[in-house]
Amino acid sequence: MKLFKLLLSITLLLSIISCEEKKNKQLVEPIIEKEVKPIKKAEKTWDSLRRHNVEAFFTEYEKTNKETKVVIKTSFGDIKLRLYNDTPIHRANFIFLTKIKYFDTTVFYRVAKNFVIQGGNSDEDYTMRQRQKYGNYLMKPEFRSHRKHKYGALAAARHWENNPNKLSSPFEFYIVQSKNGAHHLNNEHTVFGEVISGFEAMRKIANLKTDIKEWPVVDVPMKVEIIE
Repeated sequence: MKLFKLLLSITLLLSIISCEEKKNKQLVEPIIEKEVKPIKKAEKTWDSLRRHNVEAFFTEYEKTNKETKVVIKTSFGDIKLRLYNDTPIHRANFIFLTKIKYFDTTVFYRVAKNFVIQGGNSDEDYTMRQRQKYGNYLMKPEFRSHRKHKYGALAAARHWENNPNKLSSPFEFYIVQSKNGAHHLNNEHTVFGEVISGFEAMRKIANLKTDIKEWPVVDVPMKVEIIE
């Protein structure tokens, strides 16, 4: 009987020691935290301008950027423009490029006498980088029957080759400086604004000497600013 009690006491003691060891082991084992993966924010169709979402981007942009008057500042004087609300994508695009200062490193790079003066491009690296940043996107035409290529009309340039849908360049524009207009371009290029003052400055630029590619011999840099 004494032997049985002794064996029982030893068994209980060993059991207690084993439990304590397990408890201590649990206390010293490092706690491994599970990696929490960041939640990726869903990109809306208009969050960032790219080739695939031009219309969606500018449809949203124009809701909070309602400006319709801008001024092109040159060394020959200022040319004030009114942008049309019934060409909303082209208007919003021009305001967007004005606000990011895209035009401020560009020039009037083409002077076709008795026809148009064309701007919005340059040979500066910055200009090319800005175009590439947004994927060199294009815009669908916004032809309006009452928006004609009259004297002082502001219109979007575009490529004529391999462009069956007549997609507009967002970066390059021209102003009709022929007193007779340029009506053969109606429904070929989107007219999205007009000159409201500064015809004399436009005339001076139109009379500049050019090379064989119609690029002015002396560069005509510009600064474009919002008026209202």
